[in-house]
Amino acid sequence: MLTTFRKATPEALASLSEELRVRKATSFVLLFSMGSQFDHLIVRELARIGVYCLVADPATVRAADVRKAAPKGIIISGGPASVHAEPPPFDGAIFDIGIPTLGVCLGFQMWAKHIGARVEPAASREFGVHMLSLQKSDPLFSGVKRKSLVLQSHGDKVFPSRNFLLLGSTDNAPVSAARSAHLWGVQFHPEVSDTESRPLLFENFCFRICGITDPYPAGSAAKAKVRELRETIRGRKVLIALSGGSDSSVVAFLLRRAQEGASRAKPRSAPRLRGIYIRGIDRPDDEAYVHKYFGRHKWIDVRIVDATDEFLRALKGKKRMRDKRIAMRGVYKKILEHEVKRFGADFIAQGTLYTDLRESGLGHATGARVAEIKVHHNTGIAFSVPELAPLADSVKDSARDIGRELGVPEDLLIRHPFPGPGLVVRIEGEVTAARLAVARAIDGIYIEELRKAGLYESVWQAGATITGSEHTATKGDDAGMGCVVALWAVWSVNGFTARFAQLPFDFLDTVSRRITNEVREVGAVVYRISDKPPATIEWG
Repeated sequence: MLTTFRKATPEALASLSEELRVRKATSFVLLFSMGSQFDHLIVRELARIGVYCLVADPATVRAADVRKAAPKGIIISGGPASVHAEPPPFDGAIFDIGIPTLGVCLGFQMWAKHIGARVEPAASREFGVHMLSLQKSDPLFSGVKRKSLVLQSHGDKVFPSRNFLLLGSTDNAPVSAARSAHLWGVQFHPEVSDTESRPLLFENFCFRICGITDPYPAGSAAKAKVRELRETIRGRKVLIALSGGSDSSVVAFLLRRAQEGASRAKPRSAPRLRGIYIRGIDRPDDEAYVHKYFGRHKWIDVRIVDATDEFLRALKGKKRMRDKRIAMRGVYKKILEHEVKRFGADFIAQGTLYTDLRESGLGHATGARVAEIKVHHNTGIAFSVPELAPLADSVKDSARDIGRELGVPEDLLIRHPFPGPGLVVRIEGEVTAARLAVARAIDGIYIEELRKAGLYESVWQAGATITGSEHTATKGDDAGMGCVVALWAVWSVNGFTARFAQLPFDFLDTVSRRITNEVREVGAVVYRISDKPPATIEWG
């Protein structure tokens, strides 16, 4: 299977032909991954409409390679580089081939500069959702409203030029969409759910502009993953890190199906799958969910490991979020390695998503720079046995869809995402036993009230963070100091982008009163109203 196109070698071209044969298609789109946090969403969007998207390495693929591969279209993603301060690796001659090309954010800036347009740092940068106003009709925007919301995330801007046709603008980006012959560019991100015209833009580009006429039929992602796992594990032992959240639950059900199929010929009495739940920095009800949905089944052996003291020892003196994440990873790996040996596991499995990989600076391996947003606990760890990460090409919404296809209980699938480092990243400064207890108490109150008010399922994720600030407090006619707790909640689809949830004030009032009344260490409660971008969803 060809995962990244680096050169038009005979082997790569043969693999490409085989990919197309399996899909019963003759056309594909080449995606140059420039390091965007969202580039895999482009792959998913094209898969949704039945177009094979081959990821290309901009550092090694030249114009001659593109000609030999002969894609119907080219997409150039966004990325953290800057065309004037940090020119990304790319062969500009690719722009001159004549193949329809869509540049997204950085990709647009790259071809704009190539044709002689001015690209410079913007005085007013754009992050979050903005209103796009279309200036002219164009096949790319066929069926798109004249005014629609788009997700922007850029610091540079393209200036008007006689070398291209202006198609659309936003308040801070006078050139937000443009065209020059076979080159189309958008300053916004059409691949994210926040962009209202997302479904149409890729359909228009692939079918109207590139002329693709043979989309391949969609298949069952769950069945394909079960089949692949079955061929890999062949009835051998698998240890899975089980958190009680939706991702690891979906992986557990995938492994169950794979193990069932692999062991039909030779039934086994003892389960070949063991789930390890690590206690210590978890939510108040995580362990209860694991017991409820996995603790009473014969197909999985669940073990609870209390690592509270180990986590606290590793976190002692650590104040920076990155340092705390790394310290947590050390304990996490140590425990899992110990359990691998105890179980005699042949594989270790995790519920790692593509989102986790990309935010950790991993994902599509190309020569383009990828920003490390945060160090995830489940990425880049070298275990002593092979790792299984069947959801590494999925994001939260697609992983949930796979879970529904497998029959994973909806109660597990709709649980709010919870970071692997747990309450560690919801505490500013040093993590102590006392602060862990406070964090667990306020989380419990917040989630309980969200459920009671019927708001839990209407938000994608919610959390409470103990900030490093203190606030004067007066309780019972006495005075003192208490920590400031920041509540937050977001609406999202897959976690790549998010909007702050506009929770009712009477609800926030109820939660604030409960927290300040029931948790004596809290002096004040505030509510965060930042979107992603520019903020991340978790505090650290």
